Amino acid sequence: MGFLNNRTRKDNVIENAQAGNLFDRYVKRKKLDPLEAYVPAVLLSQSQFKDLEKTLESDRPRYADSRSLLRSGPAASLRVNIRAVAQYASEDGKGKAAFDAVDQCLRALEDLDSLLLHASRSDPEAKVEKMKAKIDAALGALDSLLETVPAAVLDKGKAMADAYRMPSEERDGPQEDDLDIKQLESLL
Repeated sequence: MGFLNNRTRKDNVIENAQAGNLFDRYVKRKKLDPLEAYVPAVLLSQSQFKDLEKTLESDRPRYADSRSLLRSGPAASLRVNIRAVAQYASEDGKGKAAFDAVDQCLRALEDLDSLLLHASRSDPEAKVEKMKAKIDAALGALDSLLETVPAAVLDKGKAMADAYRMPSEERDGPQEDDLDIKQLESLL
């Protein structure tokens, strides 16, 4: 019986590895966009979370609306963006710190989402202070992640995020319609 199974475990491992290499040729892995594409979105998400924290300070926070903010705008793609930034950090030798920050951020946001859900159902245990603590934890984790980004890329990302947040009037100057209105007002 032993002569039929002359193949060693090593032969099986080598054969499986070769089959894996053949399979890898047919599987297309999505190449990451440049790091510069992800950093502004992460910065805009940070800004969105700061705005969310301000809405919780109102007399009657709208928890369901706050919860939907976690799923809209730049925050909607945060999971993909921070994982991409962490992947770049990993290639730069800062992977552990980056992936730890990603995990911490995602955990804080999941906890925040749960608190907002419970608050929207009038659960007395879901307190605004706990929500703010989760937002602060997420913001801190994002800061830690952004520390892994090269300074030049971070500065460029900040400039892009600032330009995005700037009202269009400041960015483009007064619109032509605004000039027409001002001329009409001056005639009156």
